[in-house]
Amino acid sequence: MMPGESLVSVVDDDESVREALPDLIKLFGFDVRAFSSATEFLESKTVADTGCLVLDVAMPGMSGPDLQEELVRTGVSIPIIFITAHKDENERLTLIKSGAVACLFKPFSAAVLRETLDQVFKSGKSPDATS
Repeated sequence: MMPGESLVSVVDDDESVREALPDLIKLFGFDVRAFSSATEFLESKTVADTGCLVLDVAMPGMSGPDLQEELVRTGVSIPIIFITAHKDENERLTLIKSGAVACLFKPFSAAVLRETLDQVFKSGKSPDATS
């Protein structure tokens, strides 16, 4: 595995999620960085090293889908796992069609998150590599 391939970046405006989720992801054996906003993530030096993005859908300012669009617009291909408290199946399907690997409804189990991350890192595929 090359440097950065196992780096998971978590972007969520909820402080409790930014504290708990990285701890869980570290237990799975991944490196992890947490960001409080999409803008903070974009301005970091972590973007190029991120192997998977765990991204909240609804955030103040730039939303998760807005960040996804910005990454696509700038040619950055990072597999995205969306997380959301809004159990909206239509929104989930729209996010998947837009290239997300998964959309998990909060609260999700550790097993589901682990399985999804393992799929991302084992496949080695970016979301748009499926066409």
